[in-house]
Amino acid sequence: MSIANPQISPKPQGDTRPVIRQLDDSAINRIAAGEVVERPASAVKELVENAIDAGATRITVEVADGGKTLIRVTDDGVGMTPDDLPLALSRHATSKIDGSDLLNIHTFGFRGEALPSLGAVGRLTITSRAKGQDAAQIRVSGGTMEPVKPAALRAGTIVELRDLFFATPARLKFMRSDRAESQAISDTIKRLAMAEPSVGFILRDVSGGGDGRVTFRADPLSGDLFDALHGRLSHVIGRDFAENALRIDATREGLRLYGYAALPTYSRGAAVSQFLFVNTRPVKDKMLTGALRAAYMDFLSRDRHPAAALFIDCDPTLVDVNVHPAKSEVRFRDPGLARGMIVSSLRHALAEAGHRASSTVAGATLGAMRPEEPTASGAPRAYQMERPSSGARAASYAAQRPDFMPAPPHPTAAHGFADMADSYSGRVVTTPDPATDASVDAKTEHLPLGAARGQVHENYIIAQTQDGMVIVDQHAAHERLVYEQLKTQMAENGVTAQGLLIPEIVQLSDGDCARLLEVAEDLRKFGLSIEPFGGNAVAVRETPAILGEVNAEAMLRDILDELADQGESQLVQSRLEAILSRVACHGSIRSGRRMRGEEMNALLREMEATPHSGQCNHGRPTYVELKLADIERLFGRS
Repeated sequence: MSIANPQISPKPQGDTRPVIRQLDDSAINRIAAGEVVERPASAVKELVENAIDAGATRITVEVADGGKTLIRVTDDGVGMTPDDLPLALSRHATSKIDGSDLLNIHTFGFRGEALPSLGAVGRLTITSRAKGQDAAQIRVSGGTMEPVKPAALRAGTIVELRDLFFATPARLKFMRSDRAESQAISDTIKRLAMAEPSVGFILRDVSGGGDGRVTFRADPLSGDLFDALHGRLSHVIGRDFAENALRIDATREGLRLYGYAALPTYSRGAAVSQFLFVNTRPVKDKMLTGALRAAYMDFLSRDRHPAAALFIDCDPTLVDVNVHPAKSEVRFRDPGLARGMIVSSLRHALAEAGHRASSTVAGATLGAMRPEEPTASGAPRAYQMERPSSGARAASYAAQRPDFMPAPPHPTAAHGFADMADSYSGRVVTTPDPATDASVDAKTEHLPLGAARGQVHENYIIAQTQDGMVIVDQHAAHERLVYEQLKTQMAENGVTAQGLLIPEIVQLSDGDCARLLEVAEDLRKFGLSIEPFGGNAVAVRETPAILGEVNAEAMLRDILDELADQGESQLVQSRLEAILSRVACHGSIRSGRRMRGEEMNALLREMEATPHSGQCNHGRPTYVELKLADIERLFGRS
């Protein structure tokens, strides 16, 4: 068959039987390199993981031209003896396992493929020194190994890889720009740095020669696990994440989940801040990512993504890490246990956070307020708030004379704050008894959301706290409160099912039918009743009444897609909650409604008592808190 004549040609006559050949070691290593070393970042990952396995406490990575021309990894680990060096470059030679149990793995590496694979496609030099031994060096270029020779090194190991893929030039055509490859290397180092807070990392770009420039540095941390991890995440992901992250620590049936997950109001536009680790190994696993998404399902819209750094620790026999060439995916013996622990632990932590919202919301609010223009010299304008001018002092003295007569008010300034109480755009909250008002305020200002002071544009409540002020979106806040009440009622009373006069029969494949019937009981809890109907068909007898008329077949196929992708379906629940969300939207306080002072304070108190009230049903904040120090800074008082 050819492009010009796309027809299947008959096989030629004669003996054309393919001959089975044993490939030489060089070809085998190049093939293995294609699986293990996809790009320079893959090589960096393998070499840094080897350094961590060797007990290194400080690791320096130097790269040039995005790692294409040079990758050098220096560590202070235990090192290797001269006799170990040739073995380290042999396929499937490793010090990390004895081969008797491929599930009981406690290290990053265990296959013994990385170094020989790198030596097959690049120019590799290893210099190492073990304690009590002389330093030695070995080179391998394109699969050709040179003899071991003496070297100068105080301790540890230096692995230098030059001209990656020079032996397989076709691979170079698939490399991206130097900048893109350097970014991939940086991301790899940062993930490993998060996994090992006790290890120091330095990443240096030495393109063009010389000492280069440090692009990432993380010093080793010690002390409590959560303190060290919090410090490392603050350095790697950012201080905003650390300030708005909730501590996670849960144990269930031999699995421990710990780490930090951000508040829903700290969501991202893409899944770029989701870091998952299994036994400190960075992984990109669909099942774990789906569990993280499911935990935030009720708090974020589909175009927003949660931020989290989560670690699962367990007995190595409970998870198989040997299911992917790059070891980036894992398989749990009981995936439902791991998934359920992630979802329940995160939801519990989010519920305990109560009305708390991300501090970045206040930062964005302050950033939107334009500062005053600087002076002509370029310096910021200076204020002398506590030193009145001589003119102001003279006017003050004149006003204190017995014969002082105040000037009549300016025509345009006839309206004061008292007249603003009935205006449309702003109202001041007043109470008939000032003494009672003062005592109530003293108590409510100490509460997290403070005491209501007014309402502006008939939509925003202004409240005063002990050390600042709060601006509340009354519609978004009340919508969340009503939504949480509706969910509680649904959980207590169940979902009302609507029986179909004529059951809808849906034909499925063998596997889909069996998979769907396995979760039939779970679906029944949400008002969707299905049962086998002979062969590969299922009968839909009841649907959730609140959904109204539904396309049962389309719903079942969507549920099957979720089951295949995530191992669990939240489709029916998410549709029910979407209906409740719309009901809550229509049943909540509308924008434009004037509220009395007691109504505003009642809303604030209910927000404080209701979980998840810091964000609306779409993940947007329901309030913004501004600290007094920040407000004073806006007016030049700092």
